[in-house]
Amino acid sequence: MENGGGAFLIPYLIVLLLVGRPIYYLEMVMGQFSSRGCVKVFDLAPLMRGVGIAQTLSLVVILGYYAAILAIAVRYFIASFFDPLPWVRCEPLWDGCVDSDFRGHVVNGSVRPSAEFYFNRNIMHSHKTLDEGLGSPDWQLALCLLFCWVCIAVVLLKGIRSSGKASYFLAIFPYVILLVLLIRTSTLEGAGAGISKLFTPQWEKLLEVKVWYAAVTQCFFSLTISLGAVIVFSSYNNFNNNIYRDAMIISWLDTFTSILSGIVVFGTVGSIAHVTKTKMEDMKLDGPELTFITYPDAIAKFDAAQNVFAVLFFLMFFLLGLGSNTGIVTTIVTAVRDRFPRIANWKVVIAVSLYGFACGLLYITPGGLLLLKVVDKYGVTLTTLTLVILEIITFCWIYGVERITTDIKFMLGRSTGFFWRICWSFLTLGIIFAIWLFSFIDFKPENVPFGYNAFGWCLFSFIMLQVVGWGLYEVSTQHERGFWRKVASATKPTADWGPEEATTRRLYQTEIATAARYKWTGKDFLKTAFCKFLPKTIVISGDTRNGA
Repeated sequence: MENGGGAFLIPYLIVLLLVGRPIYYLEMVMGQFSSRGCVKVFDLAPLMRGVGIAQTLSLVVILGYYAAILAIAVRYFIASFFDPLPWVRCEPLWDGCVDSDFRGHVVNGSVRPSAEFYFNRNIMHSHKTLDEGLGSPDWQLALCLLFCWVCIAVVLLKGIRSSGKASYFLAIFPYVILLVLLIRTSTLEGAGAGISKLFTPQWEKLLEVKVWYAAVTQCFFSLTISLGAVIVFSSYNNFNNNIYRDAMIISWLDTFTSILSGIVVFGTVGSIAHVTKTKMEDMKLDGPELTFITYPDAIAKFDAAQNVFAVLFFLMFFLLGLGSNTGIVTTIVTAVRDRFPRIANWKVVIAVSLYGFACGLLYITPGGLLLLKVVDKYGVTLTTLTLVILEIITFCWIYGVERITTDIKFMLGRSTGFFWRICWSFLTLGIIFAIWLFSFIDFKPENVPFGYNAFGWCLFSFIMLQVVGWGLYEVSTQHERGFWRKVASATKPTADWGPEEATTRRLYQTEIATAARYKWTGKDFLKTAFCKFLPKTIVISGDTRNGA
C-alpha cells in the first residue's frame, strides 16, 4: 500500500518487460554459452572481474539473514499445530492488546492485535531501538536456524546438480498451497474490495521515485537477477539448450506468480479491513510484518480450519525460502570452486553453511530485525542496483551486443531480434541508471543510530571497492607496456573464452577469427577515448583493427 497498491503493478510490469526480462535472458545466455559461474564468466573482460566478486559478496550478505527469516517461519510452522493458535489470544502482561480473533472495530488506535505482540514479545523479544544493542539469540529460533541449515547442506552435499532436482519439488508444491490459499481467500468477506485495490492504480504515485525503485528491487528479487544465481544455474545447461524458450516461460511464470501472490495478500488484507472496519492504507504490508503479523492476524479471524491454513501458509513460506536459500548457497559454492577447483564440494558447502548459521544468529536477537534492515538496504539493495549497471556495461558495451548475438547464433542457431538488441544496448541500462541516480538523490538513511548507517555505508563501499581492486589487479597482470595498453588488453576475452567443450570452442574461435568486424563495442569506446595512448594498430578479440 505504501507504493500505491495497484499503481505498483504498472511500473512493475514495465520494469519487468524492459529491464527484468532482458537481463534475465542475457544472464542465461552468458551462463549457458560459457559454462562458467558468476565470477569466471568475466573471463570475457577480466578488467571487470570485480563485478562478479562483488555480486558474490552481496550474496554472502544475503546468506547471513535469509535463513534467519526462514527460521522464524519454522517457529511459526511448529506453533501452528497448537490449538488454539498461540497468537490468537492476548497474554496478561500484554498491555494495550486485543485478541486477533476479535472481529469488531477497535476505537482506541493505540491497541494492537495479539499477533503483533506474539511476534514482538514471544518470538523476537524485540528491542524498540538499536540503542539497546542486539541482545542474545533466542534459543528456540537458534534450533530452527540450525534445522534450516541442515536441510540446505543435505541438499547440496550430493552436488550442485542435485539442487536442481530438489528445486522441482521446492517450486511445484508451493504452487499447490498457493492455489489452496487463493481459493480460501476468494471466499473471505471483504476480499473483493482488497483485490480490487490491487488493480486500481493511484496515478499520482507513478511520479514518485520510490515506487519505481521498489519495482526494480522487487523485479530483481523475484527473478534473482544481477547477483549471479541465474548465470550459475544456466552454466549447467546443455550447450544447445533452447535458452530463449526457458527464459520466456520462466519470466512469464514469475509474473503470473507475483500477481497471484498479490491477489492472495490483498484479498486477505481486504478481509481484515472489512472485519475490523479499518483502512487498508493504515495496515503494515511489507517486510516481516506482512508475513508474521498481518497474515497470522488474518488466519485468526477465519471461521474454521485456522490451524490447517496456518500450517499450509508457513509450509509454503518455508519451501519457497529453502529453494531460494539453496540457490544462494549454490552460487557462492560455484564461485569458490571456480576459483579453487581442487577444494572438495563438501568442504565448501560445510564452510558456507557454518558461516550462514553463525551470521544468522545475529538476526534472531532482539535487535536483529533492525540490523537486517540496515544490512539489506546498504549491502544488498544499493549494491545490486549499482552492480547490475556495471554488469550490463561489461556484457553489452565492453564485450559487445554484436558479439553476444553472434554467440547466440552459434549456440542456438537463431538470430536475435531488434527488441533485445535495443534493450541490451541502451534502453535497459538507461532505465536502471535513471532510477539509480534518482534513488541516491532521494536517499533517506534508516532511522537507526548513526553508527549503524555508517556501518552500512562501509559495507557498501567494501563491496564496491572489489570492482576497483580486482580491476587494477587484472590490469597489472597484462604483459603490454603502458597503462592504457594494459587496460585495453584487460578488456579482451581470455584465450580460453568460449564454450566449455574443447572441440566446440575451437570451432567457435575459428568462426570469430574469420567473422566480419563488429559494429560497436566498449573496446571501440576505449580505442576512441584513449587513442593517443594506443598504437596505430591494435588487436582486439583476435581481430586486427587499423586506427582511424
